[in-house]
Amino acid sequence: MTSRVLTVGFDLDMTLIDSRPGIKAAYEALSAETGTYIDADLAVTRLGPPLEEELRNWFPADRIEEMGDRYREIYPTYAIAPTPALTGAREAVAAVRAHGGRAIVVTAKHEPNAKLHLAHLGIEADAVIGWLWAEAKAEALREHDAAVYVGDHTGDVRGARTAGALSVAVATGPCDAAELRAAGADTVLSDLTEFPAWLASYVADAAAK
Repeated sequence: MTSRVLTVGFDLDMTLIDSRPGIKAAYEALSAETGTYIDADLAVTRLGPPLEEELRNWFPADRIEEMGDRYREIYPTYAIAPTPALTGAREAVAAVRAHGGRAIVVTAKHEPNAKLHLAHLGIEADAVIGWLWAEAKAEALREHDAAVYVGDHTGDVRGARTAGALSVAVATGPCDAAELRAAGADTVLSDLTEFPAWLASYVADAAAK
């Protein structure tokens, strides 16, 4: 590792947290409030891209900004409490710290809401950066000198590769292992329970170089 501090970036939705119950509840509340049909069960099968991309399926173009703002406003009321950590999430972050590293969260989610999720679940990140999707995630990864980025979506793979970071993908979201490999992930794990062992091997290999 030389003198470089190990920094590992994590995506949030479907990487560290199972946000489907909370997002479904928030969409259902927005649908009830506006009288506009939203298939919340369908929407939560394609998490990853920015909120506005999903809202375009249900609202006319001239209402997207308004509906996005309203969704983010009601989100804490409906989405935080029902959302659990994914299996292995806390241990994955702890593994980074155990190696003297920093764990950051880089997500497309509204940053204040991302922080609410982490606080509610007791997952402490060294930095939380929101509003970044796919290749744009490279901005934060470069700024924080992240060597590794862990995510569940092909967009996360693209973000890691754009930043020159190692892409570690977990097949816990909408993209299966084959899709993640095809997108260029350096490593594909079934879930975060496999991450501590992978990280230990990565750190050992880096120290031997």
